[in-house]
Amino acid sequence: MRTLAIATPAPRPMRRRLAAFGDALRRHRAAIAVLQWCVVLVYAVLVVVPAFLPLPESGASIVSNLRLAAQFAFWGLWWPFVIVSIMALGRVWCGLLCPEGALTEFASRHGLGRSIPRWMRWPGWPLAAFALTTIYGQLVSVYEYPDATLLVLGGSTLAAVAVGAVYGKGGKRVWCRHLCPVNGVFALLAKVAPLHYRTDVHRWQQYQGPNERVDCAPLLDLRHLQSASDCHACGRCSGHRGAIALELRAPNREIVQGSAKPAAAPDAYPARLLVFGLLGLAPGAFQWSASPWFIALKQGAAQWLIERGYDTFWFRDDLPWWLLTHQSDAGDVFSLLDGASILAFMAASTLVLGGATWLALRAAARLCSGLRWHALALALVPLAGAGLFLGLSMLTLTQLRAEGIAPPWIGVARMVLLGAAAAWSAWLGARLVAMHAAAPARRAAAWLAFMLPVALSVWNWVVFFFPALARAAGIGG
Repeated sequence: MRTLAIATPAPRPMRRRLAAFGDALRRHRAAIAVLQWCVVLVYAVLVVVPAFLPLPESGASIVSNLRLAAQFAFWGLWWPFVIVSIMALGRVWCGLLCPEGALTEFASRHGLGRSIPRWMRWPGWPLAAFALTTIYGQLVSVYEYPDATLLVLGGSTLAAVAVGAVYGKGGKRVWCRHLCPVNGVFALLAKVAPLHYRTDVHRWQQYQGPNERVDCAPLLDLRHLQSASDCHACGRCSGHRGAIALELRAPNREIVQGSAKPAAAPDAYPARLLVFGLLGLAPGAFQWSASPWFIALKQGAAQWLIERGYDTFWFRDDLPWWLLTHQSDAGDVFSLLDGASILAFMAASTLVLGGATWLALRAAARLCSGLRWHALALALVPLAGAGLFLGLSMLTLTQLRAEGIAPPWIGVARMVLLGAAAAWSAWLGARLVAMHAAAPARRAAAWLAFMLPVALSVWNWVVFFFPALARAAGIGG
């Protein structure tokens, strides 16, 4: 098996400055706590208050209406740039700003401290929680209506506090580690972050000073801290035993080095979340409301039901709003057929996009020696991150257009972002394949198989954003 050089260490002055910044975060925990509670207050205002406000009047804008302003701030700015921050800085959002993290940590300091049950430790929760939250959010129109936002996110926050109060002890973030719906997503995106806290194992073992404890909220084994995936980048462990420091690294290092680990080292659950969740389900959730395929699916199903006399049941639209969107004041009411069509569309997206990606990755991995498909799948993290940002920014642009703001460069920006992410993933895939396939023919075949998911994801977004261009190029529906 061939090996490649990963990255040269950061220059010493830069290393010293980063380490000093990490130490400063450790020393100023009180100031960070104040910042966290300020974010909690802003979060409460954005999530709770709009749910009790009337519908905006005609002509209202994000400047004059608090409900619209909160919607734009939360869904238009907050979440898209949380995604960017995770990929750029690691999980700084989790450690320094996240309101759910702060609340569950506070609850755990006064909690019962019961043993974490076995069911909560199931490694499939990140995928299950992300899928359930995404699906339910679409059925109740979580992006459009503040009462749905309060139900989904407020419910998640209450669950976080309850878990902290029952199973937390000493400020530990049990909810964040095991059940948070976006924990797995953030863990994947943080793999390409250029900043991370790392333990120097040799220094740890040689340490002779006092044996002080570190209050690690996400319950990590600090002796072997190398990955940015689970670390919340809070800085509490910076300088511990003279072995842990904030460092700069090559964005590709964690993924490339991880592919060389023994086959039994990581499990496949994160890769399943990436393949079936971020590359399969998420595009379906973002695209269904504006997809001509969804319209064709619903119209075809409606005609079939009418012809067989099933329309009385399936056209019902009297379900409560917390089960299916029922915003009669806004003229937005989902029937059972609408709900079933949304579920079918997202399921098809998951099976087609996710399933094709999974099969291609397995085929590529079989052509290599010692490369697991779920290690190869991580090369798609840049593309998945770009897809999340593109999907969330659709909400941003929709709200801006309602304000009469339509930047002419958006199409070019989308193309550049999508192309850059695809090129990054393609390059990462080529490196992993080159490390595990010596024969040129097998290496080429494996890389071509890997490129199928890259091309599929790009095609899906191009067809959605640029249908005329896709038709002209012969790749559209």
